[in-house]
Order: sequence, then structure tokens, then C-alpha cells
Amino acid sequence: MRVLMVQTPSVEGLSRERVYPIGIVTLATHLKEAGHEVELLDMNIEADSFGSLKEKLLDYRPEVVGLSLRNIDPLANKTSSLVPPFVATVRLVAAFLPGVWIVAGGTGFSLFPRRLMEELPQIQYGLVGEAETSFPALLASLDNPPELKGLCRRKGEKLLVNPPSAEYDMARYAVPRRELLSPRLYQGLNNYVPAMGIETKRGCRLNCAYCVYPRLQGKKLRCRQTAGVVDEIEFLHKEYGIKDFHFNDPVVNLPHGHLEDICREILRRKLRIRWSGFFREDHLDEGNIFLFEEAGCNCFSFSPDGLCDQSLRVLGKNLCEDDVLKAAGLAARTDVVTMYHFMVNVPGENAETIRKGLSLLDRLYELHSVKINLGTVVLNNIRILPGTPVAERARREGVIGPETDLLYPVYYNPPPYETLRYRLETHHLHRNVFMWLKSGELP
Repeated sequence: MRVLMVQTPSVEGLSRERVYPIGIVTLATHLKEAGHEVELLDMNIEADSFGSLKEKLLDYRPEVVGLSLRNIDPLANKTSSLVPPFVATVRLVAAFLPGVWIVAGGTGFSLFPRRLMEELPQIQYGLVGEAETSFPALLASLDNPPELKGLCRRKGEKLLVNPPSAEYDMARYAVPRRELLSPRLYQGLNNYVPAMGIETKRGCRLNCAYCVYPRLQGKKLRCRQTAGVVDEIEFLHKEYGIKDFHFNDPVVNLPHGHLEDICREILRRKLRIRWSGFFREDHLDEGNIFLFEEAGCNCFSFSPDGLCDQSLRVLGKNLCEDDVLKAAGLAARTDVVTMYHFMVNVPGENAETIRKGLSLLDRLYELHSVKINLGTVVLNNIRILPGTPVAERARREGVIGPETDLLYPVYYNPPPYETLRYRLETHHLHRNVFMWLKSGELP
């Protein structure tokens, strides 16, 4: 079959940081192996995204269009949504190719499959979660598919949604065939975020109160083989000249030993690359943090989320302030830039938690003041997502009601601290600016 895989708009405009759509390229790789003809389009890198989609549809005339909705909104406290361009994309495909099979998937779709398919009758099928196995199986029996894991389908007036699969064998990971969508299209696009992602594992065994990763990927960690990960990095480095990578894992340094083995292999092959990822604070020590730096890590991203012990408990982080400060102390001794992500106005926020939060920010800056390697502190309110403990608490507290539509941006940010983020951002920015300015330049 002729299949067109489309990455629908995932960022706001061409000025935003864009990433290589590894998800649809991976699926396209599996479809090619199953004997299908596949082409890809990433609407995020097109100057005229909808015009480019129309042109591709009419030129290629696919029999099936796979639409990936990666993000439902940009997060970062924004109230804009990426659902409207997704809706427009679905309707455009149906209008220009009546009768084409439309299959939707992606992380964003997987959070709201029923809601989106109820609103968009043009979508015949949806795939929740991993689709490496289910998508080829669906294409083999579009008229009457079997009960596939993650399959969303219509039966009369009913909409049936099967539980997602989280069983794909990452030890036998099919490396995405990058020639299907050239990485060269993404070189030089971004100022901060590496456009090229590498997946080393799936799954997350943590229980963060706001997060949906365990629901989408399962709680069992499924790791790729070390050599396979580094083979992929080496190929991209030598074939396309890519030097900067981001490890897409929910937490890059879990389980203990996996990232360490990858780094040793990078060093053994003498690959001069740079990479970043999100790290778990209580799995760093002197034995691995300098190994990570030596192997090319150029940004430690920490997401402890809670600014004090009480907030860490409420958010289900299974961390304490000392864990955060210990990790910060280790990172501060390297020449690697460090970023911190925190949630503000979390459930139970009060004057004392705010005082402790300000104190923690000050201690982080003190630790990083010697080498001046604290990049920034990102402060966010909690985006309420369905099925999470935060959503349940917000409903109990009346922050959201039974009619609240969580498909669109809704944050946990009740009074009296709804403006707390600005106070903390002011405090952080003052410390950040003065840290980065050399002392001799101060008046």
C-alpha cells in the first residue's frame, strides 16, 4: 500500500525549536520492512505547512495517511493549543482525498484518543502508545482488523479503545532509516535544543503525580543494546556530520549502568559528539558524572520539580532536598551547563514552602557560582493531564470540574498563589544575570 506518514504541527511557528520526528520515521521503517511504499512529511519544517501537505497528497495519492500528534500544547505555562492545527490537518486530508484511510497516533493523540475521534469522524482508526507491531498488522486488515493492542476503532455508534501496548522489544530495536527523511533538513534550525534525538530505552518506573510516561510506555524499563545505540550515533555523526544529540528517554541515567556503558562505548570509539538528557538526581555520583562529561554531555537537565521536601512528597518524586543539592554539587564541579525544572504553586503550597523554595534556589546558585555553570531555572505551573493524581486532586479541590476539558491547556494554579511563578522567576533571573556577569563589570 502507499502510505503517507505526516508529523502534524508540534511547535508554534517556524521560529520555534524543532526536532527530528523519530516516531514516524521509526514506524515508516517497520512499514517498509512489511513491504509498503512509504513517504514522509514533517509539517513543522515547511514554510507553508498546509500547502505542502495538500501538494504531497495530490502528487503522491496515498491510500493510507498516518497522522502523528506529538504534542497537544506547547506547555511552558502557555494557553495556546496544538489541537486546532491537528483538526485542520485531518479535515484537509479528508477533503482533498475523500475515501482515504486516516490513522491517527502519537503521544498527544494517545492521551485523548476517544475525545479526538469523537470530534473527528474522518479518523477511521487510532493507535494508542507503541505502534511498531500494531500499525503493520492494521494495514494488513484495514476492512476488518483483529483486536490489536492500542487500536481505536468505530463499531456502529460506539468507539472502542483497546489498552496500549508497552511490550516492544527494545533489544531488537529497528534503527530508523534516516534516508526516509533526511536529517540534513534539520541541521542549523535550532539555537538551543539538539534537533536529533536518540532513543536508548522505553518505560518509566517512577510515580510522578503529574506525569503520563508510565501510562504511555509502561513501568518496565526496556533498554536497547549498548552497541546498537552507539552504532546509530556513529552513523549519524559520520554520514550526516551531526555532532549534537538529545537522549529522548524519560530519564536518561536509569537503570544504573546503562548510560555508563553507552558512554564508555562512545569513548572507546573516540566519537567527538555532544549530548544532553534528563537525569535522575539520586543516581549521580562521582563515579559516573565525570564519565558523562568526558563522553560529551554538555547539559545536565534536572527535573526535581519540588522546591522543598513537602512539595517533593506531594509530587510523588521519591526525592528529598538533600538529593537535589547533592546532584547540584556534583554537577557544579563539572564544566557542563546545568538546567533545573521546578513546578510552582503545587498542591499544599503555603508561605513556608515558598520560603524554603526561595532558599533552595539560592543554594543552587551558590553551588554553581564557582564555575558559573547554571544555565537556567525553568519554573512551570502543572499542566493537568487526565488520569494523574494531580488531576484527581484538582477535581476534589474544585480546581477543575466535571465539565473541564483537559484536551486544552488547564493548569493547577489556584489562589492565593496564582502569581507565585512571577515572584520566583524574578528571584531566579536576578541571581542568574548577576552570576553570569563578571564581577569586574558590576558597578
